[in-house]
Parts: sequence; structure tokens; C-alpha cells
Amino acid sequence: MDFIYALAPMENFTNNTFRFLAHQYGADITFTEMVMFDALAKNNKTSLERIKITNNVPTEIQIAGLNENHLKKFLENFTPEPGFLGFCLNIGCPSQKLIDHGMGCAMIKRVSKVEKLVQIIKAKGFRASVKLRLGANRHEFEKKVYINLIKGVNADYFIVHARHGKQFFDETSNWSTFKKCCKTGKTIIANGDIKTLHDVELLKEFGVSGVMIGRAAIRNPAIFDKLKGEKETKMAKIKNEYLEISKNDKNKIYRKNVLKFLKK
Repeated sequence: MDFIYALAPMENFTNNTFRFLAHQYGADITFTEMVMFDALAKNNKTSLERIKITNNVPTEIQIAGLNENHLKKFLENFTPEPGFLGFCLNIGCPSQKLIDHGMGCAMIKRVSKVEKLVQIIKAKGFRASVKLRLGANRHEFEKKVYINLIKGVNADYFIVHARHGKQFFDETSNWSTFKKCCKTGKTIIANGDIKTLHDVELLKEFGVSGVMIGRAAIRNPAIFDKLKGEKETKMAKIKNEYLEISKNDKNKIYRKNVLKFLKK
């Protein structure tokens, strides 16, 4: 597996348009926003729209949920579009609403449940990755529940956000955990506060197989090329490209949100 540069999925930012832009500037893999697979099983129009893939952009569909039968029902009728790479099971969302229903970060300690969901996906011949945090809270982090999860689940790879569920983005990511994750022998993609070539080189020394970048990519979608050592593109050009390709987006909230963060 070559070293991967991935665009993180971000609610109301990373629609098809932004994923296309990031891919044009070096993102090897992109991800849809998180969608509940029970809604997909019920053919919810909004949810189905969120997992559409256009322009053949390499994309994993990010899903969440608990009910195995709902996942099976959705997959029975699922037809991959060009660019589809597989499914990413999100068990790292810190939303209290999800946690109260046993989802998101609450699933990190539910190894057998996560393994069942992963195997349902793989049984259909699709790639299955898992996106997680370091536990739902500090106690779970200290108990290393994330290591138990990685060891006990046979996903194709794991995307590890180096914070637990009670930490906010203004708190520094705990990169030392990546070494522990890599020692499991599983394929690990690092996520959290990755911004520079120095960051990437350091993480490579830890043994990770790729990096996932979110907020820094919203500010500069060409960060992937930059981290690969490519010639830097002027932000004015990137912004003009985004304005052009996003002008026909039906949901204008994405365009509004992205333009707030793109560097001038």
C-alpha cells in the first residue's frame, strides 16, 4: 500500500464539489460526509444524495449505525458508482446524541459489534475501513480501548483521530498513540493537526501508512500536493476554480462554508 493522502470528511464542507477540487490537488482518497445506514436502508432521499459520487473521484462512503439488518438491507440494493472505493465505518464521532444511542465514540469498546458490521461489508466484496478516536473519554483512552478495537477488528485499515471523544480541536492531538497503533501490525492512517511536510515525515517514522487532513485542507485544498513536494499553487487560482465548479451546487451551504475558510 502506497502512502496515502486523504481528505477528511467534514459536515457541510466536503460535498462532491470540494472532494473533486481536493483530488485535483493531490488527495488520493476522499470520503463522503457521515450517513446513517438505517436511513440508507429506508431510501432516504437526502442520505442517498450525500453518498453520490461524481467525476470519478476516488471516494469511500462514510456510514454509521448499529442495526446489522439495516446495513444488510442497504447493501443488498447498493450499486457502486465510478470512483467508489469502499465503506468507512465511523465509530469516532463525539456527538452526544449519537453516543446516547450507543453509536459514535460509544462503539469503540464494542469490538464484536464493530467486527460484525465490518464483516457484513466485506462479505459483499467491498473494502471496509474504520474511523475512530482514542475512546469516548479520558478513562477509555487510559484503558487503551482503541488498541483493543484495532486488534480485534479485521478492517482493511484504520483511521485514527488522535483525540478522545471529550477533547475539542483546541486541544493538541496525542500523536504518541500512533506508535502504539502501528505496533498492532494493522494499517493505520493518522488524523489530527497534520499541517506540514515535517509532520508527515515524523508520522512516517512512527509507522503510519497515510495521513488524513481536514481543517487545513479547507483553508488550502492544495495542501496534498504541497505535502507531496509539488509546486505550490496560488490561492487566488484555487479560489477561482472553486467558485466556478461550485456555482451549480444545489445546496449553497457548502459554498458559503468553504468560502469562509479558503485563504485569500
